[in-house]
Amino acid sequence: MPRGVRARAVRLAAIAALAAGVSACGDDAERQDADEPAGEFPVEVVAAKFPTEQRLAETKDLELELENAGSEEIPDLAVTIFTGDEPSSGSFSVRSDQPGLADPNRPVWILEPGYPKLVTPEVKDLDEAPPGGAEAAQTNTFSFGALAPGESKDIVWRLTAIEAGTYTVHYELAAGLTGKAKAVTKDGSPVEGEFVVTITDKPPRARVNDAGEVEITE
Repeated sequence: MPRGVRARAVRLAAIAALAAGVSACGDDAERQDADEPAGEFPVEVVAAKFPTEQRLAETKDLELELENAGSEEIPDLAVTIFTGDEPSSGSFSVRSDQPGLADPNRPVWILEPGYPKLVTPEVKDLDEAPPGGAEAAQTNTFSFGALAPGESKDIVWRLTAIEAGTYTVHYELAAGLTGKAKAVTKDGSPVEGEFVVTITDKPPRARVNDAGEVEITE
C-alpha cells in the first residue's frame, strides 16, 4: 500500500476509534454527533493562507475561509490539521524517529492560547475575541459547529515558529465528527490541502532609515 494511502487509512481508523470511545462515555448525555446524518456535503475553500517563508520566533497566521457550497446545512464543520507525513500528538508537531526519546513528538509551531478564532466584521482585534472553535475528541481535529447553505467561516490559527526546517502542514475537512458526514469538492473529492513552509534560523537584515526607525529588509 502506498505510504500516503496507508497514512490516511491510519488517520481514519484512529478518528473512528476515538469517536466510538467518546460516544460510549456519559450514558446520560446525549451527543449531537450520535444523530449525525450520513452523506456528502459540498465545501469550498475560499481562501487558504499560511506564509511559506518564516523565521524562528515569528508569529504568523494560518487562515482558512470555508464555505458551505451545498443546499443542506453542514452538521458540524471539522478541520483536521497535521504536520509531516503522519499525525503526531499535536497539529503543529512532527514525530521524530530518533530512538530513546521519551516523547517522540517535537513541536514546530506553538499555537497561541485561545486560538483558533473566527474573523467577523464585528471583530477588530482577534486577540481580544473569544475562541472560534473547539478541539474535538479526535487528535488534531477542531470543531466549528453547524454551517448553513451559502454561509462561510473564516478561521485563524495564530502560530509561533520554534523549530527550523522545511515542513508540510496538511489540512482535511469533514462535515461531522463520526465520519458519516463527509465534506467534498464539487467533483466529489475529499476537501484537503497543504502548505510547504520553510522556517529559517537566520536573523533578518535590518537598517535604520532617515527617520531613525529600524526597517527589516528581508
